[in-house]
Amino acid sequence: MPNDVADVIVVGAGNAAFCAALAAQEAGAKVLMCEVAPEDESGGNSRFTAGSIRVVYNGVDDIKTLVPDLTPAEIETTDFGTYTADQFFDDMARVTQNHADPDLVELLVTKSFDSLNWLRQKGIRLIPIYGRQAFKIDGKFKFWGGLTVESVGGGPGLVQMETEAAKKRGIEIRYATRAVKLLGDGNRVEGVRVKHDGKYEDLRSRSVVLACGGFEANAEMRTRYFGPGWDMAKVRGSRYNTGDGIRMALDIGASPCGNWSGGHAVQWEMNAPEFGDLAVGDQFQKHSYPFSIMINATGKRFVDEGADFRNYTYAKYGRVVLEQPGQFAWQIFDQKVKHLQRDEYRIRQITKVTANTIEEFAQKLEGVNVAEFLKTVKEWNAAVKTDVPFNPNIKDGRGTRGLAINKSNWANTIDAPPFEGYAVTCGLTFTFGGLRINTDCEVLNTDYQPIRGLYAAGELVGGLFYFNYPGGSGLMSGTVFGKIAGASAGRAGKN
Repeated sequence: MPNDVADVIVVGAGNAAFCAALAAQEAGAKVLMCEVAPEDESGGNSRFTAGSIRVVYNGVDDIKTLVPDLTPAEIETTDFGTYTADQFFDDMARVTQNHADPDLVELLVTKSFDSLNWLRQKGIRLIPIYGRQAFKIDGKFKFWGGLTVESVGGGPGLVQMETEAAKKRGIEIRYATRAVKLLGDGNRVEGVRVKHDGKYEDLRSRSVVLACGGFEANAEMRTRYFGPGWDMAKVRGSRYNTGDGIRMALDIGASPCGNWSGGHAVQWEMNAPEFGDLAVGDQFQKHSYPFSIMINATGKRFVDEGADFRNYTYAKYGRVVLEQPGQFAWQIFDQKVKHLQRDEYRIRQITKVTANTIEEFAQKLEGVNVAEFLKTVKEWNAAVKTDVPFNPNIKDGRGTRGLAINKSNWANTIDAPPFEGYAVTCGLTFTFGGLRINTDCEVLNTDYQPIRGLYAAGELVGGLFYFNYPGGSGLMSGTVFGKIAGASAGRAGKN
């Protein structure tokens, strides 16, 4: 078509979008990316992540492939272990309660290593996650939880490297350009209508990839699909992820799919702003809670803090906090576990209280029933299985006995001052409901037939995550399905 601005238009400019654009360009297509945010806020939620990517690997040689500049000293002093395909399959089945689409899970798991290595070959550098996923035991770092590599510079670094890779290959990126409508003749999608500087323009192409996030930044949609109270949730990431891509596709008959009442929701600084702050990034999160006790306004515990490794509980505990009175909780630590706190506990923008006696500490926990809290701590200290060794690298079985809600692992008495409390609420990362796709990442209509010329990847794909989420799977999903969507769109765009 002589009026086409590109063979493939990619809507979005986060990790999934860049993977789609790079794969389409690799297939020989001319690619245009349309990003709703201005350049200084671009990158979607990818820019707000820590850059952790869950990937199958069978030993140190695979890690060396992904991280070719790994030093001999790092190899010598690190037990990287393995994370097999079977383990990834098991994790996805367990955390999604066997609801995830088996075809999508098959692609996510089996294509993870090759897709990430492909992205590395495009210029994205990876490093081991020493600071957050490995503890040093007897002079050697040991990785746990199946999450081992991250992008250099975290989420911001990932987006910067992907932007540079795209521009290097002649991919045009138009910022502050909001896609508002899919164009087509009723048989196939032929471009998008966009709004830029208050003016509308129709951009024609042979195929379109939607990779512009979920509806987490849309308070009306959150409340409509998640239920009452979700308008009160903080948004961890981009204020631009308002569900536009999903809406445009549904408007032309796309099939909705997945866990529309669910999302990736974590514990988040109680006084954080409404949306993510790029200056702070993901540091508002508070993810050392497995070594704490968590109490609500009534002064009581309400969840098993040590049910599993953080990677497998953090994305669902934000919802649990939102359900508490006042939509907040306090994480309580003493000095025995202070050294296990992640870096985010040391930022300036934090709601924190400390005291040298438990009675003084209780008075400082704003909004909490003091008497009940003191009773909770007394009962807690008596219930800890102090005869079981404490080990943060494994599910150590050091729990409690006889409590209404027992802790399964990593329980410690609270008796070593100064005591510390951190106030948290719910921070929503992304929504799980979205568009139905096939294994070529074609968007399906309500008759479950492909909508020709329309593809999707990233957060707005439904059917992959339900109830919960294994840490690092989002960036891996964006990489795998972005690559597939871009390759499929690229082939279609050249035909």
